[in-house]
Amino acid sequence: MRQWIAFSLLLISSLLLSSPVSAALPACDTPIKFGALTWESGQFTTGVLKYITESGYGCQVTEVPGAGPALETALSQNDIQIISEQWVGRSPIMEQAIAQNKVAVIGDTLKGGATQGWYVPKYVLDENPGLRSYQDLPKYAELFKDPENPGKSRFMNCPSGWACEIFNTRLLKNTGLDSVFNNAHPGTGAALDAEIASAFEQHKPLLFYYWQPTGLMAKYDFAPLEFPAYQDACWQDLLLADGTADCVSGFPVSPLGIAASTPFIDANPELADVFKKVQFTSDELNGAILEMSENKRSGEEQALVFLRDNPNVWKEWLSDEAATNLAAKLGISLTGAAIAIDTAVSSTNELGLSSSFPSWSLETPLNNALANVVQNYGDVFRAISTMALTYLLLPIERLLTVIPPWLIISFVTVLAWFGVRKIWFALACGAGLFLIGAFGLWGALIDTLALLIVSVLVTVVIGIPIGIAMSGSKLLRKIITPILDVMQTMPSFVYLIPVLMLFGIGKVPALFATVIYALPPLIRLTTLGITQVNHEMVEAGRSFGSTHLQLLIWIKLPQALPSIMAGINQAVMMSLAMVVLASMIGAPGLGEDVLQSIQTLNIGQGLQAGTAIVIVAIIIDRITQAFGQGKRARQKTIEAGKRSIG
Repeated sequence: MRQWIAFSLLLISSLLLSSPVSAALPACDTPIKFGALTWESGQFTTGVLKYITESGYGCQVTEVPGAGPALETALSQNDIQIISEQWVGRSPIMEQAIAQNKVAVIGDTLKGGATQGWYVPKYVLDENPGLRSYQDLPKYAELFKDPENPGKSRFMNCPSGWACEIFNTRLLKNTGLDSVFNNAHPGTGAALDAEIASAFEQHKPLLFYYWQPTGLMAKYDFAPLEFPAYQDACWQDLLLADGTADCVSGFPVSPLGIAASTPFIDANPELADVFKKVQFTSDELNGAILEMSENKRSGEEQALVFLRDNPNVWKEWLSDEAATNLAAKLGISLTGAAIAIDTAVSSTNELGLSSSFPSWSLETPLNNALANVVQNYGDVFRAISTMALTYLLLPIERLLTVIPPWLIISFVTVLAWFGVRKIWFALACGAGLFLIGAFGLWGALIDTLALLIVSVLVTVVIGIPIGIAMSGSKLLRKIITPILDVMQTMPSFVYLIPVLMLFGIGKVPALFATVIYALPPLIRLTTLGITQVNHEMVEAGRSFGSTHLQLLIWIKLPQALPSIMAGINQAVMMSLAMVVLASMIGAPGLGEDVLQSIQTLNIGQGLQAGTAIVIVAIIIDRITQAFGQGKRARQKTIEAGKRSIG
């Protein structure tokens, strides 16, 4: 009996050890964490590597979101193990981690490397044959006028904090083009894409920095401007914000690799060898990105499509056992022939396309409608943008710039005293503004205040009349209240998307997005204040022969003033919040410093800019609240201030 038991155990062990699946599996004791990249090629490559790791080699995988510098720092600490697309030589964080042997960049994922440069739409070169090189730009600067500063032209740079933002800024300076072109920062990569797409849809000229592989490069016809040949010594200096060389270099071709933590490579040599073999051609990668965009697929969905359609490509990367495992999971044979049953199951499980719900998505119709509006009425919206800049934003910004800082600080200090009647608060307001200037953020504060002032003025001009109209009409309240509900509950980021396409990058889309976001509380509180006016007072006014306009001006509005001022206070605070968020679409100000600190992991810069925003918010909130009190409450505040002085 014992012999039979021993023989059975031996047979089971031999079967387990001879299993082709287990022979292919590396030692993955813990889940492998991939950095969740935000750009299309990175998402696609991450999807491919995840399927290979999970379905081919049986390892557990997960994705960790984060900004580029944050993910790179996490990789150096082995908090994540893989960043699937790394531009070699572009990140100081990665270079330091590689030098310390914490990280290695393995493989060559894009055959021939990634290219970059300064571009214009191809139709711009066709219409201007003399424009071929960066040296020709001064002669054609009129084509690229900056709507926010008509005296100069505009170069669309990378978002602040990206490595390309530094060398593009240095190139503008070293070529002397900074005297002709403003260095515009779009805030985010998505905002840059939107500005480029908007220009192409309207057949407008645009000078911008871009790179490939990207879907946008495959969708539109970009034309690069000529630069001198690449010089490594010059380029290394251009990468430094405080570099001193005045040279001009062409752009390097950047190898793309897979960044892996050293502990991962040591623990998983078989997977590391597989990752070293992963490589796409530019046509494969650009085509995949374009398909992602056109078919609204995620990176994982596009990776699944690629793996199913191209087994002849990826089977060369994997061991025979892992290739067989992956093909089985994909529902195909290694020759590319589909296995009908497995394909259906895999499609349902992997892509999640099977659903009991009908497909009523409005995404495509809404996107097409917005594109049509941009194409057909883009000039109208740009004209509105020019008017808003010329007659609202720029005059107030110039006025605030001309006024000496000490005068603004003194004015706010006196205003704080008259509002709150507390000397310590008035002095604290002055000290807070002085601190912002000492942080080197006075210019950013002026940009924020200018946008805030205009936003609040427009909000008040629109919001109070609508609130008055709603207070006198039940039908109007029934119609507008649901609209206000949507406006107030819609995530604030959503407002940035359409205004960016319609009005372009900069202050004007920030203005309109802020007004939309800040309107609902002012309208609601204006309506509430007027409808709650004592009915007997209104009847007394009517008995003396007052007209509707007289009742409104002399009875309703004065009685509703505290509620209206509370609405203005809320509108101001929400405008300030939105003005900060609007840095994501290129609006300058304190929000830009916060965004840059996030993208560069600059804790000191973030704390300084955040402190400045807090100071401004407290000053505005307390002063507007004080002046929004009713007459009796205001009189008590004044008397309390007098007693404290006495």
